Amino acid sequence: MKIFLPLIVISFFITQNMNAQIKTDAWLSQLLRNTASEPLLHILNNPDSFQYQLIYTQINRDKNNSPSFKHYYLHADKNQYFNPASTVKMPLAFLALEKVNTMNKPGVNKFTPMLTDSAYSGQTTVVEDSTSESRFPSIAHYIKKIFLVSDNDAYNRLYEFIGQKTINERLWQMGYKDFRITRRFVRATEEENRHTNPVRFIDGSGKLLYTQPAAYSDLTFDFSRNILVGRAHYNRDDRLIQAPMNFTTHNNAPLEDLQQILQSVLFPASVPARQRFGFTGDDYRFLYEYMSKLPVESKFPKYDTTEYFDSYTKFFMFKSGKTKIPEHIKVFNKTGWSYGFLTDIAYIVDFKNKVEFMLSGTIYVNRDGILNDDKYEYEELGYPFFKEVGNIIYQHELKRKRKHVPDLHNFDIK
Repeated sequence: MKIFLPLIVISFFITQNMNAQIKTDAWLSQLLRNTASEPLLHILNNPDSFQYQLIYTQINRDKNNSPSFKHYYLHADKNQYFNPASTVKMPLAFLALEKVNTMNKPGVNKFTPMLTDSAYSGQTTVVEDSTSESRFPSIAHYIKKIFLVSDNDAYNRLYEFIGQKTINERLWQMGYKDFRITRRFVRATEEENRHTNPVRFIDGSGKLLYTQPAAYSDLTFDFSRNILVGRAHYNRDDRLIQAPMNFTTHNNAPLEDLQQILQSVLFPASVPARQRFGFTGDDYRFLYEYMSKLPVESKFPKYDTTEYFDSYTKFFMFKSGKTKIPEHIKVFNKTGWSYGFLTDIAYIVDFKNKVEFMLSGTIYVNRDGILNDDKYEYEELGYPFFKEVGNIIYQHELKRKRKHVPDLHNFDIK
């Protein structure tokens, strides 16, 4: 029996440059439609309401196992704003690793205890971490938390370590000109977000190794493009405002840039030198481990797996209910969810069937058009969208002929 869903009109208004280049490949659209369920077809038929964007990246290996990439797009548009939410934690994790490597301070590395002090309005301190084996916070431990469960405080501490100015200037230098990281995930003014905390690195006995002073970002951001979302919103005082929510000064991260950043870490030789992060071999292994690790596999931090289940941060293929992820499949990814937006940037590997592909996507599910009311259709529409799209692509990859079987041992981190 066919189920016909009523058209869901989702209020979404953005003032932007109308000369945007929307990338769409008819082949990808048809691939999804060939086997799509009625709910998925409903979403695909209403791109203006759901504001979805997809990038599917096929990976083919040559006889030397060197990969080549073919990108397919569906409504991908750098000028179409979506709230990136926690996906911005991914580039900050990478920038933090790069920064600690370039500091060249004796005894200071990603595992060194890092204590955060305060020196300006709204700042808070961190001098211990009960979830860490050493009982101290560190860059490595914050990165673990970011990829395992998308921890907000971990992101805030890396934002403070790197500094707003360095974050943006480095991303722009790498070619990601449309990126904009302006805020922590904590209530703060724009001025408070420009000020970042002093931090100290100590050794295991408490001896001071290095002090980084507080910093101030004097960057000038281009806020000329108004970004207004929804028809109404609740403000910080929980008062309903009958006007769209203004995202003009919020974080911004285009889907194509997020996909390229992930690709640059998984396959550094596939991008120009300026887009590669300054990592060591151990950094890559560390990232591959924790980008794909599940909460149940972590001892430090230790998580309640009834809350942090396998698919907690794995949307594509699995995020609909508490799906168990097979041991032979690993997902290297970063997700984000906020204000009705859901996003996943993923590299998916099936070691048993020798399958690999990248898949990035975002969708907006907010039926009533009101933001900050915690009433979004994540469970009803968003997560099923990611699960079904992911499985359609996965089934296609299982059948796709490859000239050379990929050697995937670099990603099989035990």
